[in-house]
Amino acid sequence: MVLMRVMLSMALCLLLASVASGCGPGRGYGKRRHPKKLTPLALKQFIPNVAEKTLGASGKYEGKITRNSDRFKDLTPNYNPDIIFKDEENTNADRLMTQRCKDKLNSLAISVMNQWPGVKLRVTEGWDEDGHHSEESLHYEGRAVDITTSDRDKSKYGMLSRLAVEAGFDWVYYESKAHIHCSVKAENSVAAKSGGCFPGFSTVILSDGRTKLLKELHVGDKVLATDQQGNIVPSDFLMFLDQDRHITREFFVLETDEPHRRLTLTPAHLVFVINNNTQNSNIRAVFASDIKPGQWLYAVGNNWPHNLISAKVIRISVKHYEGSYAPITSHGTIIVDGVLASCYAVVDNHHLAHWVFAPVRLWHSFLSLVGLLKELNSVHQAEGVHWYPELLYHVGGWLLDSNSFHPQSCDILNVLKDYTFTLQ
Repeated sequence: MVLMRVMLSMALCLLLASVASGCGPGRGYGKRRHPKKLTPLALKQFIPNVAEKTLGASGKYEGKITRNSDRFKDLTPNYNPDIIFKDEENTNADRLMTQRCKDKLNSLAISVMNQWPGVKLRVTEGWDEDGHHSEESLHYEGRAVDITTSDRDKSKYGMLSRLAVEAGFDWVYYESKAHIHCSVKAENSVAAKSGGCFPGFSTVILSDGRTKLLKELHVGDKVLATDQQGNIVPSDFLMFLDQDRHITREFFVLETDEPHRRLTLTPAHLVFVINNNTQNSNIRAVFASDIKPGQWLYAVGNNWPHNLISAKVIRISVKHYEGSYAPITSHGTIIVDGVLASCYAVVDNHHLAHWVFAPVRLWHSFLSLVGLLKELNSVHQAEGVHWYPELLYHVGGWLLDSNSFHPQSCDILNVLKDYTFTLQ
């Protein structure tokens, strides 16, 4: 049993790339199973066990918000009567925070009252407009709060930290004997609103040259993708890792000049970039949100439809569209809207993510071998998260909740924990 647990733990370190695969746990999936006994955090301990401003925690600093900035409208006041705000400045600044921070704080307030009847959650620091925190503090964006209990009983702070973790804060730090620091991802961050998806109106190219709306793909369809050598090849469409016809998401629109293409995808989705646009340049997969005008993508040429040529990004815009779809092919790549993209997202390692889905490819090959693939071709996949990534979320939760598994032995597990908390 111990050997099995160790093997599963090691496997999950690699399986983590699966969180890079879809639009996220979606509606209700990804809630971590509460352990039977909550363990208080130790002083100076932080969860997840990575730096606060990394992808596995609350993400990068995006800039200070002032009352005169356009982003000030992104802050919302919290008037929850079950939370006490210290408000030393008498400006209600501590009540201002992002919606995600507000949601997690309100959830924590309920947990505090359940844990200690008669005790409330207390916020000592929220949004900072006066520059009292360190450079690039998430307090300047309304994404961080410092908390205590209303009775200021320091013996409760270890458990309060644990309750903050369970409430879904993206990073919790038992910073000092005086308070706990909690923070969340940005509202438009790569994992806060979506994983990696395309809108339903995006098009793919079938192996016979016809185009098809991405949302109309069925198991057994062959779409154009690329192999490891960068050659265009027909690739089996395996499944949608997640699909939702009605949800509205934020998409990045990457527009190229020659050939003119418009690739629309979520910020966390991986797309291939050509370094320096030279013949021998390395190709790397980066998040769509990290693409800058002037960089080069691979696109299908107008006169050479069976070849990829470099296309310069000239314009990037952000749009909101209804419907999102996360397709996966047997090659792990796909040509969407005439541009080469990865099928994966959230974790910036395309090759590792592709390795994780080897069981799906093997299963697909088996069905094809025994002649059952045609039967599946007529069956439309139900909306929501596919069972395979859902299974990985549950396995991850089981390992993370296990008292016999120490998460510090594999820091990458914290990203899984991070991702499963994000879209509750």
